[in-house]
Amino acid sequence: MGIVSEHLLVIEDSMGIAKVIEKLGLSLGYQVTIATTLAQVKSLLENKNDFFLATVDYGLPDALDGEAIQFVLEHSIPSIVMTGRMDDKTRQKILNLPVVDYITKENTQAYHYLLRILHCQLTNREISVLVVDDSLSSRNQVSLLLKRRNFNVFSVEDGTKALALLEEHPEIKIVITDQAMPGMDGLELVQKIRKEHSQNELIIIGLSDAERSFESARFIKNGADDFLRKPFCQEEFYCRIMQSIEKLKYIEEIGAAANKDYLTALYNRRYFLDRAGDVHKNLTSTNEVYLLAIVYIDDFKNINENVSHEMGDNVIIDTAKLLTQYFGKSLIARFGGAEFGLLITKLNLQAIKNDLEQLRIAIAKHTSTAKNLNHQITVSIGASTFTDEHPVKMHMKKADEALHQAIKNGGNQIQMT
Repeated sequence: MGIVSEHLLVIEDSMGIAKVIEKLGLSLGYQVTIATTLAQVKSLLENKNDFFLATVDYGLPDALDGEAIQFVLEHSIPSIVMTGRMDDKTRQKILNLPVVDYITKENTQAYHYLLRILHCQLTNREISVLVVDDSLSSRNQVSLLLKRRNFNVFSVEDGTKALALLEEHPEIKIVITDQAMPGMDGLELVQKIRKEHSQNELIIIGLSDAERSFESARFIKNGADDFLRKPFCQEEFYCRIMQSIEKLKYIEEIGAAANKDYLTALYNRRYFLDRAGDVHKNLTSTNEVYLLAIVYIDDFKNINENVSHEMGDNVIIDTAKLLTQYFGKSLIARFGGAEFGLLITKLNLQAIKNDLEQLRIAIAKHTSTAKNLNHQITVSIGASTFTDEHPVKMHMKKADEALHQAIKNGGNQIQMT
């Protein structure tokens, strides 16, 4: 069953602009419906009201003064206002409504901004934000603005509860905290969070209604990424949040590029060894059995040289998929070439052996294809029980020695030390 795409309602009397917005929506996977008048919108919403989002032109032939915006909002459809006119009165009128945002149709940059918002409304629901403020009204205001942008929002009234919630919900990516709170203030909270979460992992935005001009510097010097003075402008708040999210995503993409193999999207050898080192430090605190295994595609050099490099790539990709299928909850990496690493944990060693044997059999039954050519593959596996008695490098060496023994004995088998 395929993923159901979200439905975007485009309300725009200029068909040229409507088609541009439609193209933007389609590029992000939206289904798009276009209406050019308020009458068409009313007719549409009589029979259908499952729209995820709407872009609404401020002035329509039969709704010259923003009447369409109010009508769509009354049907609980989040709305982005598109307008060719923008004076202070119109701007304030729009901001007094619970809209996602407004965009002036001035130039092509406006449509780049619209694309960002359309994308964020889809992806923000995967992002959790924690609001920390002892003022209920302030906490509710910030939470409401975030929910309007489709974030998953948590809120608490003090720093101690914030730290507990962060530990319980590691998916939280942004913390927005007030400065003046009873007990633990905002600066102390930021310091404690930064001991556990780097700026590459979590965004912190400070808030304060203090008159002191150095408050922003204090927050940032203590580990916050940004600062807003209360009462803040709604538009500035959204711009700062959007920039923070995009910054975090760029960092995650850079990290993924540094830690993952380009062909299979598995982790690379360096990341595997780092993570294995972290596991090794905590081995004494668990009763589970750990096994480090190296998986090698038999006769891979022959595949590349005598079949094709395309077949070689497909064999690597297929092996990676089968490794993920059978050991998706384990640490998996491509070490390079035809070699992969596994760090597996279970309650007993025999269960791990059984799983490795099932993997070996599944790969032996698999056929890779490239340009109408088929190729049967097998793998050899060398494994070492992972304990705190020896460093990670020693376990790697022992698994590698077991692997060489498996290959020497003819391949398509498992050897363990």
